[in-house]
Amino acid sequence: MPKAVPRHCQRAGKVSPGIPWDEVRAQQPVDGPPVRIAYMLVVHGRAIRQLKRLLKAVYHRQHFFYVHVDKRSNYLHREVVELARQYDNVRVTPWRMVTIWGGASLLRMYLRSMRDLLEVPGWAWDFFINLSATDYPTRTNEELVAFLSKNRDKNFLKSHGRDNSRFIKKQGLDRLFHECDSHMWRLGERQIPAGIVLRQFYTYTLLPAESFFHTVLENSPACESLVDNNLRVTNWNRKLGCKCQYKHIVDWCGCSPNDFKPQDFLRLQQVSRPTFFARKFESTVNQEVLEILDFHLYGSYPPGTPALKAYWENTYDVADGPSGLTDVMLTAYTAFARLSLRHITTAASPLANPLCRFEPRGLPSSVHLYFYDDHFQGYLVTQVVQSSAQGPAETLEMWLMPQGSLKLLGHSDQASRLQSLEVGTEWDPKERLFRNFGGLLGPLDEPVAMQRWARGPNLTVTVVWIDPTYVVATSYDIVVDAETEVTQYKPPLSRPLRPGAWTVRLLQFWEPLGETRFLVLPLTFNRKLPLRKDDASWLHAGPPHNEYMEQSFQGLSGILNLPQPEPAEEAARLHAELTGPALEAWTDGELSSFWSVAGLCATGPSTCPSLELCRLTSWSSLSPDPKSELGPVKADGRLR
Repeated sequence: MPKAVPRHCQRAGKVSPGIPWDEVRAQQPVDGPPVRIAYMLVVHGRAIRQLKRLLKAVYHRQHFFYVHVDKRSNYLHREVVELARQYDNVRVTPWRMVTIWGGASLLRMYLRSMRDLLEVPGWAWDFFINLSATDYPTRTNEELVAFLSKNRDKNFLKSHGRDNSRFIKKQGLDRLFHECDSHMWRLGERQIPAGIVLRQFYTYTLLPAESFFHTVLENSPACESLVDNNLRVTNWNRKLGCKCQYKHIVDWCGCSPNDFKPQDFLRLQQVSRPTFFARKFESTVNQEVLEILDFHLYGSYPPGTPALKAYWENTYDVADGPSGLTDVMLTAYTAFARLSLRHITTAASPLANPLCRFEPRGLPSSVHLYFYDDHFQGYLVTQVVQSSAQGPAETLEMWLMPQGSLKLLGHSDQASRLQSLEVGTEWDPKERLFRNFGGLLGPLDEPVAMQRWARGPNLTVTVVWIDPTYVVATSYDIVVDAETEVTQYKPPLSRPLRPGAWTVRLLQFWEPLGETRFLVLPLTFNRKLPLRKDDASWLHAGPPHNEYMEQSFQGLSGILNLPQPEPAEEAARLHAELTGPALEAWTDGELSSFWSVAGLCATGPSTCPSLELCRLTSWSSLSPDPKSELGPVKADGRLR
């Protein structure tokens, strides 16, 4: 690695501070032809509807759209390939990479994409704009094109805004990293060459895409074209966003922006500098802010437009294969199907009953999360079934809705601070929610208890976890300061957890504040295969010697007024030996205490007369969703 290489920029010091937003100049006519933009959409995950909504907002027939889908996101790739067939100016990269947060692979992907875009015949573009599926425009295409056309000789990149030495330390540029097995490994320290940094240097750099292009441009003959503005608003809340949440991916503590919510809308309208995009937005966290922004840009949809407050996101598709499912998901989804088919039999009229008896065929073909008005409404499970009346196979979609079990019991000023109590997995400290929507968990999971508080007097509360056989698994205290809004803790419980209904109680001076129940699901699958008896006997038996912690808390059972454990212990012992249909019956019974069937529909003609067509419902994943549907290009060149 050279210690110094030539610098080709004739200017010393930092880049220009930026171009201020001028509303009057923005309205003035443009000299020359309008610029054409190459949008680079870098996407991963499963949020195809949000991606379609983004494309619908930024699309114009004069621009070009190149999409890279992470190599691990096969469902999204299939959907994007199908989408691209509709438009000549939308293409998907014929190659795919695994791009991780902070990884060198992200820079390699951008450089290869830029080379591709320069080589596409007929794609003569002026500006390159990279977007993720969590970005969204804050101004119209006409405003963006007018601004860039008046600044067609400029490059827009955001500088770090700190002194160089502090930025180098914070970004880890003085450390050597190597990407391997989807992880950025920190190997040691290194010296930074003076002058322009070579591509080889950035191959072993953390967050290379955040400074590579800036460094090249600032040291090149084109340095005078650099404007210190990336034309974006980013929702930074470092108190929440810098929780080292990427430690499982990179040997470094990084930060991530928060999702925009309606209370942040004024930030999206800032006029101190030109901005045309914002990040980030997630419809599973808050969709209302997108509705507000959409209305601000393009006006309201016609009265009566369906699904404006609804959102669906796929969590499983049969083309993913069993590898896309965990044992907990397999168990829950197949049990949801059995519960739903049993429900339709009991709900049908006596005359129609024989026509509404179905048996599931194979595994579910797809599963979606369903949200309405920014609240999780449950799972939608699509299942191929066979009628007992020997008709043709049919496909049904089933809506399973979670049943709340929270009880708020306190009455004092301090006790009334408790707003909610939840138990789940995949806790997101940045957005303060569980990413495992619905809280499906099994004996080998590590649950977290989370409490939300109103502001008020300081208090100390005791949290007690009780298993299905009335074993006090753990107890601990949490201090809730006057300004505290959220508390959460994951106790280091020994596993396997005993399947069944657990209880978490909150107490102050041993007086109850609230309690909730959560289900540890008995698994009907282990390693994607039906559970065998020798596996069930340890997986469903609870921890060795009933000890969840090194310290025993069973002495609290009297204070907590728990029932005698012997009957529950005997039932648990018998349950731990179950396999086959008997195990399925136990799983279904436990699940039905926490979930209810909210709807069923048929994707096509059905022998059961009480089943509505899915496309005619308001809740099905097959029902109309105009905000995320892409149609033909309109006369003005747009989709929205």
